[in-house]
Amino acid sequence: MFATISKLLKWADGYHKRIYLGVVCSFLQTWCTSVPIITAAWMLNHVIENENGNEIMTISTVIVGFVVILVSVLLRFLFSYWKAVLQESIGTELCAKERIQIGDILKRVSLGYFSEKNTGEILSSVTNEMSQLELQATKMIDAVMNGYANLLAIITCITIFCWQAGLVALVGSIISFLLLTNMNRYSNRTAPISNKATESLSSSILEYVKGLQVVKSYGQQGAAIKNFRNSCKDSKDIHIKINQDFTPRNCLHMFVLKATAVGIIFIATLFAYEGTLEISYFIMICMFAFMMFGSIEALTDSSHVLGVLDKVLIKLEQIKNVSYIDEGSSDVIVNKYDIRFDSVSFAYEKKSVLKDLSFIIPEKSSTAIIGPSGSGKTTICSLIARFYDVDHGSIKIGGNDIREFTCDSLLKNISMVFQNVYLFRDTIYNNIKFGKPDATKEDIIEAAKKAQCHEFIMSLPNGYDTLVGEGGSSLSGGEKQRISIARAMMKDAPIIILDEATASIDPENEQLIQDAISKLIIGKTVITIAHRLATIENADQILVIDQGHLVQKGKHAELIREDGLYKEFIQIREESEGWKI
Repeated sequence: MFATISKLLKWADGYHKRIYLGVVCSFLQTWCTSVPIITAAWMLNHVIENENGNEIMTISTVIVGFVVILVSVLLRFLFSYWKAVLQESIGTELCAKERIQIGDILKRVSLGYFSEKNTGEILSSVTNEMSQLELQATKMIDAVMNGYANLLAIITCITIFCWQAGLVALVGSIISFLLLTNMNRYSNRTAPISNKATESLSSSILEYVKGLQVVKSYGQQGAAIKNFRNSCKDSKDIHIKINQDFTPRNCLHMFVLKATAVGIIFIATLFAYEGTLEISYFIMICMFAFMMFGSIEALTDSSHVLGVLDKVLIKLEQIKNVSYIDEGSSDVIVNKYDIRFDSVSFAYEKKSVLKDLSFIIPEKSSTAIIGPSGSGKTTICSLIARFYDVDHGSIKIGGNDIREFTCDSLLKNISMVFQNVYLFRDTIYNNIKFGKPDATKEDIIEAAKKAQCHEFIMSLPNGYDTLVGEGGSSLSGGEKQRISIARAMMKDAPIIILDEATASIDPENEQLIQDAISKLIIGKTVITIAHRLATIENADQILVIDQGHLVQKGKHAELIREDGLYKEFIQIREESEGWKI
């Protein structure tokens, strides 16, 4: 338990002053709750003494008691307010920083990391699990530290008036601590199982929602929802089983606390009966016996929460300690933008994709890459952008191995336009501005005009301020593609990678997008993965890839005269593009 609290305090580095001051306020708040009890016992003692004729009780005694109780009540709420001001926002502030940090970390890892960790697991870590920290971390620190501080103070107070009752309270507290430690260990064992069930559920929900279009089109709702239902059932069964196993431990702990309270009252009653304990102190000890374990009872549930938080902290630490793909790299500035592959080999999880691949892409030239599906074309582009690192060989830009670059210093030289365009759920204006955060409105409009999308943007109800649906769902494929080209124009990088950017575009938009691309690539080093003849024929050089090998290289006029994969490819494309109904 205290080990987890220590981890939470380490996680909350920089906020310790606020946490400790909040714990002090919480401690004083609790004692402001106890002061009326002590005051009532003191006043009762005066009443009894007055009834027995041992003293004459005056109105001043009543006034003093009333004032003390009133002040303690006011201070209780004041300390409660200060505690909230000091502590309540700490979890939110820390988790906001953590999520931003994780976003930066994920930007710098190899894309292979996302093959090992599914989307649901990452989503659960950043949302559900981190929300536990956000809501519970400071509460748990306060509950444990303040709970035991209050318990120690009350035991000390009881011991002053009746050390035997204080001893019973101490023994009960030690047994309670041992039981809580056991419960915390149990929670540490079950937390990974609970987290795994939550991650599985998140993955199933994401898969089902993303695939709804396919599900509906094939009328397979029953089959598609099967995994989702199984995940829901597994999550339910696992959490019920955990709670069923936790309940007996919880009940045993509560029994020990109540039995200790009864024991304290029994001892106090014996001494009061014998006349060695004044009746007012007897009443005070009885009141303390009923309230002293309130904060410890709260720790019963806290022990389970602490187990969950401990596992969340471990997972966050694992994410933070993941190896960056650009670890040990530096900011490299290049003046030339030729690209050289030297004996490059690469495999996805032991599946070989590229094999001893060598070629040069001269600066300010256009290179088309063609080949059968799965031959490694997109992988070449991913390696240039250093989404992955090569297994063997090297890739150089301007004579510098790209492994020397940090991701940011490398990618500032590269703009990429993908076949499947992703737009953020934001305005069109901000989606274009993403390519250059400090761009002016005039810059954005100019880029939109060059990308042939200004007219359709202005026809929208809110123009550039039109909110784009998630992934760009509210726009057509051609509209999204042109916005992505405008975004790439804003970046104005010297290297352009076009990954089948026009492969699925309708004829109406094709010419517009080709015009936009022609403006984008002026004076750039261009790599194009394409199937359209017009794009391929005009390239300065064509690389033909088959099963990870470079099988042909040259201009269209040269390659078309050779027997080989390129000639076959062109014949197939001519037949398909000339086909009519």
